[in-house]
Amino acid sequence: MTVIQDLKLQYKIGGIAIRLIFWNLLLFIIAEIVFALLKLFTPAINYIEFVSLSSNGIDLLWKPWSIISYAFFHSGAIHLILNMLMLFYVGRLFTTFFTQKQLLGTYILSAIFSGFVYIIGYTFLPALVGVTVEMVGASGAIMAILFATVTYQPFMDVRLFGVFKLQLWQIAFLFIFIDLVQLPMNNTGGHIAHLAGALFGFIYIKLLIKGTDLSSIITNIIDFVVNLFQTNKSKPFKKVHVNPKKPTIKAQSKIVTKDKTQQQIDEILDKIGQSGYDSLTADEKEFLFKAGK
Repeated sequence: MTVIQDLKLQYKIGGIAIRLIFWNLLLFIIAEIVFALLKLFTPAINYIEFVSLSSNGIDLLWKPWSIISYAFFHSGAIHLILNMLMLFYVGRLFTTFFTQKQLLGTYILSAIFSGFVYIIGYTFLPALVGVTVEMVGASGAIMAILFATVTYQPFMDVRLFGVFKLQLWQIAFLFIFIDLVQLPMNNTGGHIAHLAGALFGFIYIKLLIKGTDLSSIITNIIDFVVNLFQTNKSKPFKKVHVNPKKPTIKAQSKIVTKDKTQQQIDEILDKIGQSGYDSLTADEKEFLFKAGK
C-alpha cells in the first residue's frame, strides 16, 4: 500500500477528529505554498489577514467567513502540531461517549461562539478597548471538546504522557488555571477564546442532558447542503427480466462472498478498536482500502 493510499484509508476510517486534522494540515500547507509563491511578486501579502478573526467586529463586514475560518488555520508549524495533537486525544475522549456528528457540531459551533466572545472582550474590556489584533487557531474549539467531555465524565481516569494517572477534571483545571494566570500577560485574545470554548463545552453538555443537542444545527445544515447538491436524488426505474428456469446458485455465491468480506472487515475494525490502526498488517491495510472503494 502506498503512502497516499494509507492516508486515504486513515481519512475514511479515522472519524471526524482525523478528518478535521487532515483539513487543518491541508489548508496550512496549501496556504503556505501558494502565498510563498505570491510573495515573489507582492512581498507585502500575508494570507493570515484574510482568514484570521479580527478583534475589531467591523472587520466581519468584509470577511464574514473569518468567524469560522480562523479555527482551521494556524500561525506556524509548531502552533499547528500542538493543536492537532491535542485535537487527536480530546477527540478520542469525546467520541467515547458521543457521536462523530456531535464532535463536528461542537467544533464548529464552539469556534463561532469563542470568536464572538473574543470580539466582545476587545470591545468592552477597558484594558483592550481600541486594540486590534488578529487570531487564528483551533484552540478554542479543542477546549470546548475537552470540557464537554469533562462536564459529562469528570472523574474519568486518564494517563498524562502515558505515565501520570489523573482524573479528567484535574487536567481541565490545569488548563483553566494556565489561561487565567496568563490572561493579562500575553496572547490575551487566545486565552479569552480558550475560556469561551471551555464555557461552550460546559453549556453544550448541560443542554444535551436536558434534551437539546446544539450540534444538530450543524448536522441539519450539512444535510441540507448535501441534499441540495445531490445529483442522483432519484434514478429511473429499470426493469430487469429474470429467467425463472435458471438456477440462482451464482446469486447465492455472491451473498456468501459478501458475508465473508464483511466479516473480515468487521474483524479488522475490531482489531483497530483494540490495538490501533498501526497494529494492522500490510495485507489487512490493503484489504481494507480495497473494500472501502
